[in-house]
Amino acid sequence: MQEALRKEKPATSEGHAFDLRAALDWLRGQGDLIETEKPVDPDLEITGLQKHMDGGCPVLFNNVKGKPHHRVVTNLFGDIKVINKMFGWKDDAERVKKLAYALRHPLKVAEIEQSAAPCQEHVIERPNDVNEHVVAIRHTTYEPELTVGSAIRCVTGQEFDGGSDLGYNRMNFRWGNVGTFQISPGSHMWQVVNKYYKSKEPVPITMCFGVPPACTLLAGAGFDYAVLPMGCDEIGIAGAVQGAPIRLVKARTVKAMALADSELVLEGYVDPRDRRFETKESEEAGVQGRFHFHPEWAGYMGKAYKAPTFHVTGITMRDPKTKPIIFALGVHTLDDHNIDTTVREAAIYELCERLQPGIVQNVVIPYCMTDWGGCIIQVKKRHQIDEGWQRNFLAAALSCSQGMRLAIAVSEDVDPYSMDDVMWCLTTRVNPQTDILNPIPGGRGQTFMPAERMTAGAKQWTASNTQFEGGMGIDATVPFGYESDFLRPVYPVDRVKPEDFFTKKDIENARSRMLGWVHSLSRTGR
Repeated sequence: MQEALRKEKPATSEGHAFDLRAALDWLRGQGDLIETEKPVDPDLEITGLQKHMDGGCPVLFNNVKGKPHHRVVTNLFGDIKVINKMFGWKDDAERVKKLAYALRHPLKVAEIEQSAAPCQEHVIERPNDVNEHVVAIRHTTYEPELTVGSAIRCVTGQEFDGGSDLGYNRMNFRWGNVGTFQISPGSHMWQVVNKYYKSKEPVPITMCFGVPPACTLLAGAGFDYAVLPMGCDEIGIAGAVQGAPIRLVKARTVKAMALADSELVLEGYVDPRDRRFETKESEEAGVQGRFHFHPEWAGYMGKAYKAPTFHVTGITMRDPKTKPIIFALGVHTLDDHNIDTTVREAAIYELCERLQPGIVQNVVIPYCMTDWGGCIIQVKKRHQIDEGWQRNFLAAALSCSQGMRLAIAVSEDVDPYSMDDVMWCLTTRVNPQTDILNPIPGGRGQTFMPAERMTAGAKQWTASNTQFEGGMGIDATVPFGYESDFLRPVYPVDRVKPEDFFTKKDIENARSRMLGWVHSLSRTGR
């Protein structure tokens, strides 16, 4: 029965997303890329411009101040419709199901020779100053220093229990070839360094810039570890997403692998015992978790901590004459949100399917739920025995996703992409005495929510001093057997065509005044 419910096959990107350059060429041909030759400053200007066009098409800066040998792309994943088109998904709902399929069907990677690897056309051993070779950015005026946050770590082999891991870690190279390496508590990288913390062995890794877009998606799959546990093959899943194996190559200076089609790679090792302050300001004060630094996914300013360090032993890149491309990712933008939630939605969908197949219809994480903070689970109850599974799904999502604070279950008649429709459900379908759940009070949360940081009181606002307030599940579904009592009116939109009665100009005039919820209601007739 379970296999019969899972007939979906992965769509492929047909070669145009196998590396960043090919993806940009394809986007340019589709009219989905804008670019400029005007000089742009990595200090505030890149993220300021990105925020002006948040949710718009990708932007390529061909002239970066102080970086004559680099280009910068941003907003690459800002428009979810562009992402769907890039990977061959017909709509958002299909994307969730096709990605869930890919999670179960990774493709074996292809290892290539160093001489054939685009990312090793130029090699720098023992670099003195990493900042000379990358593009650090500053998001806001609240931050005292620029940071490097868009590199994707590549951990493979025994360090990851025989599997492969992709993910983000913000870095600040304050000591030439040594920088802080912030690791989210509970993350895959946290699990890796915990294995080595008491030993004298550092952790060899590569940090890859400008990677194949499918790898960028998998790098955003944080805290989905019931579905993507340590030892899983995230690089293989990225291959399944793009429809062809991801290519790896041995690093030149450490025993690690790199994404061969990257634009630039930092090789080195993480030392979990060599911990240093992320900013000079926090170092001089000797205090963690108080001074502003680097925005967080939750929509608040981040804090500077004492972090492990990344020691760079080598830098490889594409031919500098071709100006390697750095994906300068702005945090708390739709670019960042779509990266962090695309695989996450599929992982929560897969989690529900594994608990009881056929009930979950879709999983959506709206922008306002801030990446890891929440989700909307759409279900369809087929018969009486399905009643209650939506609560199991809510409890599982809250328990398996560290730091999730809000999970909402809705029925199949609800548009999960319309927050107005969801709010209507909360207003009209929820019994506050029985439908609001708090399944894990006192569990482990995240230090990125200000309300949770405050639980540390006068102590330093670090992960070890922070308590989790508990996640909230809301059952906003229609009780099975009472569907007629919750029947929504459906107007006959399928029986009439505005074009038969009005001119195109009149229709455009009317529709230009439509805002918010009415778009969802007019489409469905409700």
